Amino acid sequence: MKDLKHMIFFEDLLQQSHNALVQQATDEGQLALGYNCYYIPEVLLNLKGCFSTRLRAPNSGTAEIASYYMTNRNCPYVRCILERAIEGGFNYLNALFGAEGCAAMERMEEHFALLHPVQNDRFFTTIIDPPMKGDKTSLDYYKAQLQLKVLDALHEHYGVDVSDEALREAVARHNRLCRVVTAIGDFRKLENPPITGYEYHVMMLVSQVCPHELILPYLEDTLAELQTRQPEPVFPFRARVALAGSEIDDPEFTKLIEMCGAMVVADRYCFGGFPGREEIVIREGETAFNAICRHYLHWNQCVRFMDGGKIDQRHQELRRLVREYRADGVIYESMKFCEFWSYEKVLASHVLQQEMGIPCCTIEKEYNLGSVGQLRTRFQAFVESLEIKKIGAEKEGKL
Repeated sequence: MKDLKHMIFFEDLLQQSHNALVQQATDEGQLALGYNCYYIPEVLLNLKGCFSTRLRAPNSGTAEIASYYMTNRNCPYVRCILERAIEGGFNYLNALFGAEGCAAMERMEEHFALLHPVQNDRFFTTIIDPPMKGDKTSLDYYKAQLQLKVLDALHEHYGVDVSDEALREAVARHNRLCRVVTAIGDFRKLENPPITGYEYHVMMLVSQVCPHELILPYLEDTLAELQTRQPEPVFPFRARVALAGSEIDDPEFTKLIEMCGAMVVADRYCFGGFPGREEIVIREGETAFNAICRHYLHWNQCVRFMDGGKIDQRHQELRRLVREYRADGVIYESMKFCEFWSYEKVLASHVLQQEMGIPCCTIEKEYNLGSVGQLRTRFQAFVESLEIKKIGAEKEGKL
């Protein structure tokens, strides 16, 4: 396929957290607000005069200093984030809005407050205690946490307008971005898409780490380009897969899967679009803040949720993506030393294969891609098994 006009620019934006668009926004006086988890509504960090940036640590090394504080038998993602902060990579931030998604995540966020690695006199850290259920009591608690530790904190520290009108304007801007990114991702539903999973992963990431108002024109331009882009004459992949898992913020991982013959057509992981790019609907008579809290608690697919309804929702949502995006199977990833995703990986692979009849491959990896030989072997074997299954189904007249 013809190269996308802005793809090299997008890739360059992902090489460091303090990229060109982040630099431009901070130079213009906007507040850079970091976050790590979907539990922190992105839209609340994009009020007038602010922009959200989801924290990544691209091109990380061994994280030796962070390992001293957190031990090397801990989540590599949080260690790399802390290491990058100690290196001075997040000095542009005005605040970090954390969520106790797990003990390791909270510990990393606490070190931002204890070690003061961000060299900004006005920088502050807040950490919410997110709910583990999706019921009304949990929603009320979630709203109280976000009001106190996000909106009130922004207003008290920086005088940010957190009125209902300001929130409604933020929701409108957020929804515009969501519509564009969703439209780009919907091309993956086609039999022979004019986009690869790698390209979409790159675009999804830049929409999370860059100021929305600055990245949106490039994404809108890319959407228009994709509408006339001609795909390869024949679908160039041997299978289609949905990718589920934790903090997958390196598009080279998606590229690895696709180099093994499987196009990634759906992204159900922490940095992916499901959830992440659903439009927020404000019901009649509802405040914007209540709508935001309701929306994020409903769509949240975090494996931290322990009630049966949310567990079933995770599996049903993945099945919906498999059907809607015509995936042949699912790759389930977990980060090394991640307790929550390790449990979920075992449970979900059983449910998907035994109860839903969906082929599944489970893998564990480091935050940094590093050595890929073993992963490549696993992915190649999984693609071959999907091909064999498809051939068998064709012989039996099921396809």
